[in-house]
Order: sequence, then structure tokens, then C-alpha cells
Amino acid sequence: MLELKNITKKYGNRTIINDLTANIKDNEIMCIVGPSGAGKTTLLRCISGLEKIDGGQFILDGKQFDPTTSENNVVGVVFQDFQLFPNLTVMQNITLAPELVLKQDKQTAQRKAQELINQLNLDGKESLYPYQLSGGQKQRVAIVRALAMNPKIICYDEPTSALDPNLRDEVARIIIDLKKTKVTQIVITHDMDFAKKVADNMLQVQPIK
Repeated sequence: MLELKNITKKYGNRTIINDLTANIKDNEIMCIVGPSGAGKTTLLRCISGLEKIDGGQFILDGKQFDPTTSENNVVGVVFQDFQLFPNLTVMQNITLAPELVLKQDKQTAQRKAQELINQLNLDGKESLYPYQLSGGQKQRVAIVRALAMNPKIICYDEPTSALDPNLRDEVARIIIDLKKTKVTQIVITHDMDFAKKVADNMLQVQPIK
């Protein structure tokens, strides 16, 4: 279980997140919902270690941990704009971090990547570049890339915002299906209808006045 205890984040004199406490159970899909300016993406960046918190602590399975430590591969992120490397193929995008960070040999990294590619119905796309993919395919590649790092938790930043409305149900199905892998998922969204489709639990946040 991931516990957020009294999390506070400030930018200068402006408080973005104030004394937030929440529990996210293992294998749960937690949706964090709220309007623009409510600090949803900032919270995701803190959980994933891209931003340092100014107060509070994260506790994972009963032990305090710091998401910003480089040796920590607990949390994977699927960014809103996917952030795929345009000069790398699908396979290269997926295997780059496992080879560099996890020190997997190329064969092991590619075998794991292929399993995930097949699982998310991307077989046949291995040699394509991001510009040759649809928005939904880029989304799935970004999810595979996150899963390839064997994270305990995956965070999604507005996973439906860059997609056509008719692809929302596909993304919902993928997120729900990933529960079979025992990964905990945190979904940042302003889309309440989407959140209701996928969430086991919801945390609603509002801008701090």
C-alpha cells in the first residue's frame, strides 16, 4: 500500500498541495479527479519523483521511501503527451530504459518488451517510429514502456486528453485489464465519466484559494 501523509508542495509563496493524506491499496485503480489548477499533475510528479515535496512523507508497504532517489524504480509514468523518443522505434523506446537502468541484456529486454507488446495488441508495430502511430497506439506504447521497468505503481497523467473521444473506452479497458498484472494504478483526470469507469477509489481535489 502507498500512503501519502500530510503531503505539501509549494512553488515560491504559492501552495499547490496542502497537507494531503491518502491511502492507495495494492492492485487498486485510484483516480485523482479535479478541475484545472487543483494540483493533480503536481501531485503525480511528486509521487513519481519528478518533484520534491515540501512537507509530509510517502510510505510504501509500511516503510518510508523517497520517490526522487535514482535507484528507485517503484513508480512508472505515462505522460499526457506520451514523451516517446521520435528517433527510436517502438521496440527501442521500450527497451532503452531496461537496458540502461535495470542493466538487462538486449535479449532479455526485447523478450520482455515483446510479451508486453503482444499483451497490448501492438504486435507488428515493433519497427515503426512514433510518427507512424495513431494516438491510441502511442498511448499503448507509453504504457508498455512504463510496464517494462517492472514498476509497482503506474501513474497516468490525463490519459484520455490527447485521444479522440471514441478511444476513451479502449484506454479504460486497458487500465482495467492491467489489474491482472497486480500493478497499482493512479490516474490523474478531469474526466469524471472516465474516472467512474475505471476507478476502484477516487480522490477529489480542488484548487487552494
